[in-house]
Amino acid sequence: MILGIDEAGRGPVIGPLVLCGVWLTARAERDLVELGVQDSKAFGSGEAARARRAELAAEVRRLARCVLVLSADAAEVDRRVGAGQLNMMEQELARAVIEHGPGARRIVADGARLFGPLRKDHPNLEALNHADAAVPAVAAASIVAKDRRDHLLRAILAPLEQELGLPIAGGGYVNRGTEAFLRTFVERFGVLPGEVRHTWSWQVLDELGRDPAAGLPLWVSRSDNKTRQK
Repeated sequence: MILGIDEAGRGPVIGPLVLCGVWLTARAERDLVELGVQDSKAFGSGEAARARRAELAAEVRRLARCVLVLSADAAEVDRRVGAGQLNMMEQELARAVIEHGPGARRIVADGARLFGPLRKDHPNLEALNHADAAVPAVAAASIVAKDRRDHLLRAILAPLEQELGLPIAGGGYVNRGTEAFLRTFVERFGVLPGEVRHTWSWQVLDELGRDPAAGLPLWVSRSDNKTRQK
């Protein structure tokens, strides 16, 4: 049994950070590779990419021994960034995934510097750069994490699209689409929308008036296929 760990949403200025752990048997790894599982970034952006990731995320959940997903909202990310603890927060999420799952002979996490400190308590953990491109279990975790973030961001932005009467582009990342949305929102309502990370270094936030918010607790969602064999 191998446990792959990866996150989605470290870089965006809007929305949550999501971390996922996926437990796979060797057979499940092979099956997922045949189905086309690879690093979530390889699918690009846009509706077709989101749809493909959603399809593969469903296959991962079907074939995995266990899938565990944790998320930190923008306020929690702001709180931890303000304390200089963003890496620590991700390590805590990864540690919770490891300790609340069914156990694994091998653990692989994406990010040598980020997750390397976890080896102190988990000597069977390998922290590797670009593991999502090399290890199927980590690629599976990256897809589920990204798919979950896509759904969470959609839930955040859909009501705002209705309020503004126009589609929101940019995916919450630091780009022209997100900038246009934020400027339109502030022009209409006078404040930045919720789920904006006020601690992010971006001139647009300075111009529009950032206001760091208090942190909120994490939430967890889980699916566990207990009938599958290790």
